[in-house]
Amino acid sequence: MATRKGYGQVEPNHLSAQHNGQIYAQLPAKNGATPIATLENGQFLKYDYAANAADTTGAVEWMLVYNEEKLYDERYQNHKDFAMKATDMTDGVIYPRLFKTHVGDIFTTNTFRTASNGTVAGPNDTITIPDLTVGQYVTIDNDGWLKGANAKGADIAFQVVKVYTMPDGQFGVKLQRVQ
Repeated sequence: MATRKGYGQVEPNHLSAQHNGQIYAQLPAKNGATPIATLENGQFLKYDYAANAADTTGAVEWMLVYNEEKLYDERYQNHKDFAMKATDMTDGVIYPRLFKTHVGDIFTTNTFRTASNGTVAGPNDTITIPDLTVGQYVTIDNDGWLKGANAKGADIAFQVVKVYTMPDGQFGVKLQRVQ
């Protein structure tokens, strides 16, 4: 199994939202009725305007979390050092930037569930990533984390097109949305 140190990363190889403007960033991040405390790039949320939340529930489509990285501590200046945290926000609420993905979109990531117990890792924690191979499918779990799958499933699906590295040399996979 591969590992990742720090928070999840995204490298946008070809995301249509960068060109068609389907980027959403006005609703607070929640998990049901509970505000999300930490949000990593590469997670997925649903932009549910009717519920006034970027949430893990609702009848709308999953969207990719791809926040602008702002690292103010000179000791932490890598992509792996960034995650949005409610404690860093002036009002204690995260307002994530979400990209709508389309079939054909391609990005490289290492953002998979952080721990089996659901806890979020810190920038110095090491996370085990599932073994993924070219051709395998990746889907989105109920809580917005990516997970390896044997089939496409009924919702959004990505296919591993390259087992790769992130810009900092850590393990990553290049994914293409196929459904």
